[in-house]
Amino acid sequence: MSFVSATPETLVPLVSQYRWQEELQRAIRNPEELLEYLQLPMELLPQAEKAAADFPLRVPMPFVDKMQRGNPNDPLLRQVLPLAAELQVVEGYDVDPLEELDANPLKGLIHKYKSRVLLTMASACAVNCRYCFRRHFPYGDNNPSADEWRQVVDYIAADDSINEVIFSGGDPLLSPDRTLSRLVQELEAVEHLQRLRIHTRLPVVIPQRVDDELLQWLRSTRFQTVMVLHINHSAEIDTTLAARVADLKASGVTVLNQSVLLRGVNDSVDTLVELSEALFAAGILPYYLHVLDKTAGTAHFDCSETEARRLFAGMQMRLSGFLVPKLVREIPERASKTLIF
Repeated sequence: MSFVSATPETLVPLVSQYRWQEELQRAIRNPEELLEYLQLPMELLPQAEKAAADFPLRVPMPFVDKMQRGNPNDPLLRQVLPLAAELQVVEGYDVDPLEELDANPLKGLIHKYKSRVLLTMASACAVNCRYCFRRHFPYGDNNPSADEWRQVVDYIAADDSINEVIFSGGDPLLSPDRTLSRLVQELEAVEHLQRLRIHTRLPVVIPQRVDDELLQWLRSTRFQTVMVLHINHSAEIDTTLAARVADLKASGVTVLNQSVLLRGVNDSVDTLVELSEALFAAGILPYYLHVLDKTAGTAHFDCSETEARRLFAGMQMRLSGFLVPKLVREIPERASKTLIF
């Protein structure tokens, strides 16, 4: 078994083969290019360049093309545009707010909750979200060799309380399908495993990632398979994404969504209600609404729990119960996500 933690650069040889990888390669990485394309004021450039030097800009064109030109407050742009606020040191905001490194017994494996483990399948994402709670994660120390992946599978096999494996990263769908399929086959030999969960933003920012090869191995696995997308605003949802979601569901995949409550992006009842309605219309069930993890560089996105409760109550008043995501915060060393009421 041979696995490589995927980055956009490792996929270069496959560009001519896969359109989604072509989109990945032409993603915007230069703040000036993004501002020019969206016809935004160049006064934003100096701070964008400074913040991008700390955490690089990366945003695929299919996602950029959903943004409003000339609007510096576009909710999709705000998720990806580097700002000077990221460089401010704010008390209480840490590089490892969830203390994941304390739950990292093997390279590539995070084991925080009793019945499930998370595998960091890739060391990068197709899009660098500025609020990312793993923007400081040491992916270089979590890139298992072939032998170390065998140790991960053995670790899971030795603990029959584990019934679910989560592919995460970075974004696990940056990994080639042959890599993902091969690891799934190894995991299928572990009898007590029942479910595979895939946390990904790639189908949202590059819908072409949901191609025949991905759908083929998803259809063939014995696991109950769940894909959790990450969508924060209804403007991220279009007919192309809805079509890809239909393909996933036709292949036996349950499709859920998790969002993060972000100041300036979705911090209004109207916006959150519109998001839930748009998700369900596209065949996606709202799952979690996360209060921001207090990660260094993200304080300007944060909303207080008091504000989160007010927004959540407003959603409950206007939505059917199945359209209301669980409002949660992740607190280190707790046995599960913490519900906020």
